[in-house]
Amino acid sequence: MAKEYDLVIRGGTVMDGNGGAPFTGDIAVKDGRIAAVGKVDGSGAEEIDAKGLAVTPGFVDIHTHYDGQAAWDTQLAPSSWHGVTTVVMGNCGVGFAPVRPNTQEAVIALMEGVEDIPGPCLHEGLTWDWETFAEYLTALERKKHDIDFCALLPHAPMRVYVMGDRALNLEDANQEDIQRMREITAEAVRAGAFGFSTSRTISHKTLAGDCTPTVRAQEAELMGIALGLKDAGAGFIEMTSDWNTPDPATEFAMVRRVMEACGRPLVFSLNQRHDRTTAWKDLLELSTEAHKDGLPVRCVVPPRPIGALLGLTGSQNPFAGTRTYHSIAHLPVAERVARMRDPAIRAAIVTEDPAEFNTWSLLIRTSFERMFRFTDPLNYTPAREDSVAAIAAREGRTPQEVAYDILIEDEGRGFIFACLVNYANYDLEAVKEMYGRDHVMPGLSDGGAHVAFISDASFPTFLFSYWGRDRGADKMELHDLVRRQTREPARFAGLTDRGVLEVGKKADINVIDFANLALERPVMVHDLPAGGKRLMQKARGYRATIKAGQVTYRDGVATGALPGGLVRSDAMA
Repeated sequence: MAKEYDLVIRGGTVMDGNGGAPFTGDIAVKDGRIAAVGKVDGSGAEEIDAKGLAVTPGFVDIHTHYDGQAAWDTQLAPSSWHGVTTVVMGNCGVGFAPVRPNTQEAVIALMEGVEDIPGPCLHEGLTWDWETFAEYLTALERKKHDIDFCALLPHAPMRVYVMGDRALNLEDANQEDIQRMREITAEAVRAGAFGFSTSRTISHKTLAGDCTPTVRAQEAELMGIALGLKDAGAGFIEMTSDWNTPDPATEFAMVRRVMEACGRPLVFSLNQRHDRTTAWKDLLELSTEAHKDGLPVRCVVPPRPIGALLGLTGSQNPFAGTRTYHSIAHLPVAERVARMRDPAIRAAIVTEDPAEFNTWSLLIRTSFERMFRFTDPLNYTPAREDSVAAIAAREGRTPQEVAYDILIEDEGRGFIFACLVNYANYDLEAVKEMYGRDHVMPGLSDGGAHVAFISDASFPTFLFSYWGRDRGADKMELHDLVRRQTREPARFAGLTDRGVLEVGKKADINVIDFANLALERPVMVHDLPAGGKRLMQKARGYRATIKAGQVTYRDGVATGALPGGLVRSDAMA
């Protein structure tokens, strides 16, 4: 006898994504959609006993960089290991389309420098059988994946496509350039792009130290591109900025003018910097005011410090730019550790200029005061007294000596956790205040990027385990955190078919043992094209992740089902 449903999840604590109180109930799935919520009498071809477990919509991560990985990999891990069933990629103005054969190298150099995706991996992994953004989407659509992904049109490759070397030289766009970018933007959105992204931060540079081509784009250029979204009648703007041209209020006023002219939503990255510790407050208030005025502006905020894992097995460490370390960096880790134990080499490395061969633009914003031994069990909120600088002061050594010893202990397998933002006061009170605003969404995981020294695709797991469980009386309501990680980013992006557990919606679902939800230690693996390496971090507690009605992961293990893939926006012509 045929079963009424393909899948029934029974007796779970349902947090449906709308933010209301959890309730005990069943979820039935048929043909990839949610068929019933509440008490389900019919049986399923497969049933999952969710008693004592939480049942949530699949998570939506609005800020990732799987632009390359989606071309060569069917699994968009590590995001898919952390309950994420839909991602938006193409953020920060970098990506791989549109592109001409003579600008492919420039586009790779940008992605390699800005997002730390090794050039050899991109050269081997990308087929380049596209020129326009529409052709790029078609190329990505040929492969099935474990989750869905949406693409933004990135500003930098479009600018290079239109302006050539003038874009790389940071020249202003002329009216003809702006009109062409407006046309390309409308074409991309009609082909399925979810909007466009841009970067205005000097932290985004190539390995050679050149700024991203978009960093000095004038208001007229941004306005023209945004009007391309208006022409298409869809899409949102994603932006990251230093907010210092010349100050947050002035630059945000420009952003408001662009939004008011195009009528499209905008999301920007917000965090607590360690050098301008109060700028986030200005931006939070400016965006709150704009939100109250009816402008569809959102902030995306990391739930913990954005943390670089600096070590000998990764791509960065505090001494990677010194002359002596640079001369041995090519050696296997074991041989490198042996050399580094030589007193003469040690003396040279700890005293040499770390900027001489540096390829990491954020080095100047990373101090020993906010570097910590990455402990086991994991601790993403270390105490001030445990910093490398504090240890050095107590022991009468230099911070360089302490950091050096951490790097070579455990045969070079350890890491230094360097807090880049959100930890100016050695706590997460700034994050708590930001999360108190309705227009703030959790995110900025950068999944797919910074692959050999950042492991933040695990943000969703941290969000729920730390903010929803481990902060005691100061914790946040789990069902509201679920809403922020599901319905809110889905609605903002225009993904109206997911993000909530309602009849007729796409059956993207997580079954989670929240009491035992935990992050595992990141490990370095060599599984990228050309033998490239990346940090990968798993989690415990995800009993099942369901994508479009198919179980893709059971207890963190992939089932082999690939029901995901490219999602095109509703503006398709």
